[in-house]
Amino acid sequence: MKKVAILQSNYIPWKGYFDLIAAVDEFILYDDMQYTRRDWRNRNQIKTPQGIQWLTVPVLVKGKFFQKIKETEIDDSSWAAVHWKALIQNYRRSPHFDEIAEWLEPLYLAGYYTHISTLNRAFLEAVCRYLGIKTVITNSWDYTLCDGKTERLADLCDQAGATEYISGPAARDYVEEGIFTNMNIKLTWFDYAGYPEYKQLWGDFSHGVTILDLLFNCGKKAHLYMRYVQP
Repeated sequence: MKKVAILQSNYIPWKGYFDLIAAVDEFILYDDMQYTRRDWRNRNQIKTPQGIQWLTVPVLVKGKFFQKIKETEIDDSSWAAVHWKALIQNYRRSPHFDEIAEWLEPLYLAGYYTHISTLNRAFLEAVCRYLGIKTVITNSWDYTLCDGKTERLADLCDQAGATEYISGPAARDYVEEGIFTNMNIKLTWFDYAGYPEYKQLWGDFSHGVTILDLLFNCGKKAHLYMRYVQP
């Protein structure tokens, strides 16, 4: 039995993204998809005394936005220092800031990222290491891609040897379940409901912010506020 999930890479995504990673044996980063503007590929949210703030990685978008995520280049290296400064300003009072900063700061100051896919994967893998998530992470371009939205997902699962595909609930709008049935692959819809609240800084609780908020505030106890991650 092998469980697989397939999803575009996000920049420092929320806790639910990592719960999905932890729920499967192989997580395929689907960055052969078209890059979309004002999406989660290159930005995420933090909490501040003034409310929710976006941290956005500047990227080069060419033509009429037909480029793939994996082709999308980072526009200016100065973003990293700006983001790290914002994290210090808004989370230095959190209980586990120093612990998280020890491995997070080098990622921001490394300065070697040229593409958003490379950046996102580096941060995803670092968070997974901290949380103890041992899921294998691969890229969609490690496989042969066929035509058809659902056909491609099912074929990726088949190539990966999956017996079960776990999908985010938003995909219900377009995924044709019968294609998975015909390939003897079980289709399961991931449920993001029911997360408990933890002690956050700065006002009303928000579930949708970057997982860094949870890590800064809860450290190694972060798994207590997630669904599938174990210490």
